[in-house]
Amino acid sequence: MDGSGSDYKVFSRSWHFSPQEEMLEVKKRKNSLVIGIPLETTYDESRVALAPEAASLLTQNGHRILLQSKAGNNAFYLDKEYANAGCEIVYSDKEVFQADIILKVAPLSDKELEYVKKGQVIFSTVALPMQKENYFRTLMSKKVTAIAFEFIRDKANTFPLLRSMSEIAGNTAILIAAEYLSNKQYGKGRMFGGLSGITPTEVVILGAGTVGEYAARAAMGLGATVKIFDHSVYKLRRLQNNLNTRIFTSIIQPKVLSKCLRHADVLIGAIHAPWGRSPIVVNEEMVSKMKYGSVVVDVSIDQGGCIETSRVTTHSDPVFKKHGVTHYCVPNIASRVPNTASYAFSNFFAPVLLGIGEEGGTEIMLKRDPGVRQGVYVYNGTLTNQYIGEYFRIPYQDIDLLMAAF
Repeated sequence: MDGSGSDYKVFSRSWHFSPQEEMLEVKKRKNSLVIGIPLETTYDESRVALAPEAASLLTQNGHRILLQSKAGNNAFYLDKEYANAGCEIVYSDKEVFQADIILKVAPLSDKELEYVKKGQVIFSTVALPMQKENYFRTLMSKKVTAIAFEFIRDKANTFPLLRSMSEIAGNTAILIAAEYLSNKQYGKGRMFGGLSGITPTEVVILGAGTVGEYAARAAMGLGATVKIFDHSVYKLRRLQNNLNTRIFTSIIQPKVLSKCLRHADVLIGAIHAPWGRSPIVVNEEMVSKMKYGSVVVDVSIDQGGCIETSRVTTHSDPVFKKHGVTHYCVPNIASRVPNTASYAFSNFFAPVLLGIGEEGGTEIMLKRDPGVRQGVYVYNGTLTNQYIGEYFRIPYQDIDLLMAAF
């Protein structure tokens, strides 16, 4: 500086000494989503992914919903109700698959896979036991992000949608058993439960998970005697605490189980395997020694069944007899009560979809929500599920590592 002060004046006029605007946090950019709800074409699938009330909540928040005509009919939701909720009714797969996010219950069919466009987000079940390698290869080739309902976790590290469907299945299994036990053709005309002076119905439940718990609650509420078997003492103890009562519980031991089955009126199979097929814990000989007219409801048939005499049946032809015992082995029992089950889906997915819009997109939401992130099995065309990768010998990467690079 020359001492005249001119250099100081020039310096003081620079931005360092000028009044500056306060730097505030940039507001998150809210996205308007386009959500497609296709008509479910899988056999015996009656549910719809969003009820009209949930659809109305989304449209009121600025999101578009393309609903394929009659998508809600089997769940007793009419197109008129969706139109009143602000949905746009479309009439073909091609139109509904123009949406950025596809929301459906069953896995995509071969025809629907053809309509999937690059970069789409797919919410659906994956139903691993029935899938083939080509299903995952196709999704990967189209660079989609696919999220499975049954893999999504919540803050308590449980599976919220799986739990909802399991609660419904457990309650419904008992109502089904009651229906067939009283049937003159398939049962023995016996009322489920108990009355004064009459021996109560005996129910054996295999599995102390959510299905087993809610089956026990329903059976006990009707006055039945309940016996529960599981491989885990921890699960049996937890179930007793949840029911807040002392009931018969036992580790699965063939001799003890066989003895109980001889006196049982109803057997509920609710053994869940984390991956793959359910283990068979009741063999044919055990079934042959059950009382004539007793009823088996194998909820585990979704994973192959835990009772040796079980074979897959349908909602239109749900039962068969083996050794004088009526077997109900319909996969997807929750679809028997589609209106209730659709509400359960809506209760979860409406907030998730609103969150995607508020966060500014699916990728940002997945980065901030580790529970939903666990449901991702294909991310932008990369397989991220270890079990699928190892089973089909497809290269996979950890979703958390992929998100860290985002």
